[in-house]
Amino acid sequence: MNKDFNHSYWELKSYFQPCDLIVVGAGIVGLSTAIAYKMKHKKANVLVIERGVFSEGASTKNAGFACFGSAGELLDDLQNSGRTSQVWDTVKMRWEGLGLLRKRLGDKAIDYKGWGGFELFTEKQEWEAVCNALDTLNSEIKVNLGIRECYSKVSSPLKYTKGFKGALLNEHEGQLDSGKMMFALEAYTRKLGVRLLYNIRIEAVLDLKAKVLLSTSQGEFETAKCVVATNGFAKQLLNLPDVTPARAQVLVTSPIPGLKIKGTYHFEKGYYYFRNIHNRVLLGGGRHLDFGGETTADFGLHTGIQKQLESLLNSNILPGINYTIDQRWSGIMGVGKEKKPIIKATSPNVIAAVRMGGMGIAIGSKVGEIAAGLLD
Repeated sequence: MNKDFNHSYWELKSYFQPCDLIVVGAGIVGLSTAIAYKMKHKKANVLVIERGVFSEGASTKNAGFACFGSAGELLDDLQNSGRTSQVWDTVKMRWEGLGLLRKRLGDKAIDYKGWGGFELFTEKQEWEAVCNALDTLNSEIKVNLGIRECYSKVSSPLKYTKGFKGALLNEHEGQLDSGKMMFALEAYTRKLGVRLLYNIRIEAVLDLKAKVLLSTSQGEFETAKCVVATNGFAKQLLNLPDVTPARAQVLVTSPIPGLKIKGTYHFEKGYYYFRNIHNRVLLGGGRHLDFGGETTADFGLHTGIQKQLESLLNSNILPGINYTIDQRWSGIMGVGKEKKPIIKATSPNVIAAVRMGGMGIAIGSKVGEIAAGLLD
């Protein structure tokens, strides 16, 4: 069936053998799914197929935030969602996912720094509304996550930023190195005996009930079960109405001597976010400035949003500081009307594990664990 692809006898025997499980997508969710399944089924033949030369989408293009939810964003979710329990279920999945990721890989391997997550507020009215709800949010966090006094008011970020009316700290959040995280996750996956193939584009996933056939740019693969973990690219393979690609713009500054920023920061309900990377600042977001233009699965820079990011750096985040912009890029997330991930069977032998809502680092390991559980 693969004779037209110039594959050798050895390649066909070694790489195209029928599998027990094929995972589509070698990001956090895909690798976590393969890990969870292989740990339970040690003799299973498990293969992960990735379309990029490394994980393509958000896993290596994200900001490296080990965060599970800022107070303002959480309050907004609770006020606008008709299902309060679902909001808390999602936050709990993020918290448990972060714990699983750190336990599995170790903080040193992923360069985890528990410097806290800060939320800044540009509008006095919003700041006061969140402050009024702080006791309730902390109480609910304690009930659902077991964390005491999760959010607290702080003044430190307001001393070196400009234009913000207030600041909150979640000391249980942190940051990590996304590249090191993916290196460690790949190594962990391979150590279990899972095979990884890169630079192969999946063209179709066909569930024949007795088996699943994957048509790819390198020929046809056969498997008993398949998990599609391509997040924002899921619609290219599956009929899933409520998962949409969402592009995110990012930039990184030149080194800044004496940089005071330390930790992760969100503002405007999480649509903007920044952090220190050593003595540089990473700033991303702005998707809400052009939802239509950024609803795309194509990588690329949005000139208007990039200019707004620069303006925020100059006026609010690094006022009066000299620097240049060293890098710019974009990543593709998967979003929908709801923030809870989609983890379900789309046919008898195919599972979807998508729609991370920009929280892949936090929730991805837990989503992979749940997806693997659905295969039994």
